[in-house]
Amino acid sequence: MAGSFRYVTPVPARAATGRTAQVYAQLAEDFGMARMAVFLTLSPAEEVLAATWVTLRESLLAGAAPRTGKEVVALGVSLANQCTFCVAAHTTLLHATGDHRLGESIARGEVPADPGHAALLAWARSPGAARPYPDALAPEYVGTALSFHFINRIASALLTENLMPANLQKFRLVRSVGGRAMAGPVRRQAAPGAGLPLIAGLPARAEPGWADGAPAGTAYATLKAVTEAGGDLLSGPARAAVTRAVAVWDGAHPPMGTAWLDEPLAGLPAGDRAGARLVLLTAFAPYRVTDADVAAWRGSARTDEDLVRLCAYGAILATAHVEARITAAGGGVVRSGAGAVPAETTQGERS
Repeated sequence: MAGSFRYVTPVPARAATGRTAQVYAQLAEDFGMARMAVFLTLSPAEEVLAATWVTLRESLLAGAAPRTGKEVVALGVSLANQCTFCVAAHTTLLHATGDHRLGESIARGEVPADPGHAALLAWARSPGAARPYPDALAPEYVGTALSFHFINRIASALLTENLMPANLQKFRLVRSVGGRAMAGPVRRQAAPGAGLPLIAGLPARAEPGWADGAPAGTAYATLKAVTEAGGDLLSGPARAAVTRAVAVWDGAHPPMGTAWLDEPLAGLPAGDRAGARLVLLTAFAPYRVTDADVAAWRGSARTDEDLVRLCAYGAILATAHVEARITAAGGGVVRSGAGAVPAETTQGERS
């Protein structure tokens, strides 16, 4: 696990307090793993950690939709985002559901034999596609997809590809054995809403219509608020530049090289470019974040928390853009007034 972390030193379980300790405890209980690299690398920013975990928990782990279908979505999104770490993780977790061929076939680029799984995979890989699930399950499927659009970017930017020591996850037998070890927690449905106390009191945006008041929407509204606050680490002009770039993004991976960054960064003062560059890389091509990119922005003054918050800002900009595409295509269920709350409220104010 130590070899997974590129730039951040996680908060050890024995030293964790407050929300961080509570997240670690619920991770161990509900996911069956006390040490998950993606969440450990978020741990220096406890509000980002808590909101990310609860959004994932309330969409992927809880609810009525079959876990296998939601794992297909997680794997499809991870493939679309070229997140090697998450592809290995969710191929392994599909073994844990009991379907030992499904994840391996998807990872090889094959279409699942089951029409329902094939439709979910196509939707996950193309946010503009029509939804292949009933209205009642929109909070779980949309929430799962958005969770992984966010998590993929964090994993690709801040972690190595080594899900397991010595890159053992590249062997099918290891993935199968790992999946069998996770079978109990994966096949046990988590209680809906049990993660919400971990984000109580945190700021939140208006809850999304696709969630229809479900816990996944409450968690996602909090994730957006706490991660958008990372934009405060940029100057006003830099924040405006990255916002404009994301607004016109077509969802495609950028061309090789770095020339594509020239236009959005043009006109920014030299001192603003490193932060804006790191945000855009995290949003569009997080697997291309380099040591030099991080060092250029971080210098000697920025902390692990600052780095997590800045990358989370880039990740949520891209995720919110995908959310808009899903909703526009009818991939989420939008009901007027469903679960809406004023922006900048807190979880405590809504209870």
